[in-house]
Amino acid sequence: MYAIGIIAALMAAVAYGMSTVLRALGARRVATAEREAAGDQAPAAAGSSPSMASTVATLGDPAFILGTVMVVIGFAGGAIAARFLPLFLAQSIVSANLVVTALVGTFMLNIRLHTRDWVAIWTVVLSLALLGISSSPHTDDHASMPFHWGVLAAAFGVGAIGLWGVYRFGEYAAIVGGFTGGLQFGIIAIAVRVLEGVAPLDPVRLITDPAAWAIAVAGASGFFIQTVALQVGAVNVVTAVLVVGETAGPSVIGVLFLSDHALPGLAWLAVTGFVGSVIGAILVAWYGSGDPEQFGEVPEELGSRSP
Repeated sequence: MYAIGIIAALMAAVAYGMSTVLRALGARRVATAEREAAGDQAPAAAGSSPSMASTVATLGDPAFILGTVMVVIGFAGGAIAARFLPLFLAQSIVSANLVVTALVGTFMLNIRLHTRDWVAIWTVVLSLALLGISSSPHTDDHASMPFHWGVLAAAFGVGAIGLWGVYRFGEYAAIVGGFTGGLQFGIIAIAVRVLEGVAPLDPVRLITDPAAWAIAVAGASGFFIQTVALQVGAVNVVTAVLVVGETAGPSVIGVLFLSDHALPGLAWLAVTGFVGSVIGAILVAWYGSGDPEQFGEVPEELGSRSP
């Protein structure tokens, strides 16, 4: 099961990485078209407030739809990983999707990776190797019912803050949206981990578990919040803060409440790997996207640039 969890987490990382590029292309393409239709020929500026109409239009963009399919694949892989691995390991591997985003961007967006980019990428890879070596394969999938209700309450609370923030915080909307979206994805991982009625399968117990509703609430609101954040902010900024939320939050909860731990005597190695993977992922997100407006200049075709 441990090996299956690793493979599933890697699958999620690849799917989420490709999804980020595709959905960002769709979101910024629609945002640019909206500004041009209003008579402003300048590319959509980061930090401008989006309209609800443009957000809805984004959901129908072909690139965005393909990216959404990849999200579903990523969710499946992440869910399996969250059940079979300590959350600090599962979420750190999934956060490596930023490496995929950087690499995919090199040929879809004609972005050239520099030495600093490769250093950041290898920092993530080596840090994840340290986490894998030091992590204990034994996890606890059970939590008290108040914990399940707490996860559902957190999904509603974070979702409300995120939805309000992306339309109210102006130039900081991308940061608020990225971070709260990341927290929602982290809540999904926690909810999947403690979900009752999975093994053995009990449909009634499954759908009446507050954790199941937390997955639905966090999934829908987190997806929408990230979409708006990708409309108004640079992908590197959105993904940088997103990875902090989706990795750090579940990792702390897993250690404090779900008995996640490292192998005896290797806690220091696990901490080193965790910190290294988060820092490396942020650097990949920051450096790997190139020009912050790269996505905003692709309104017509994937990888093309407007004159």
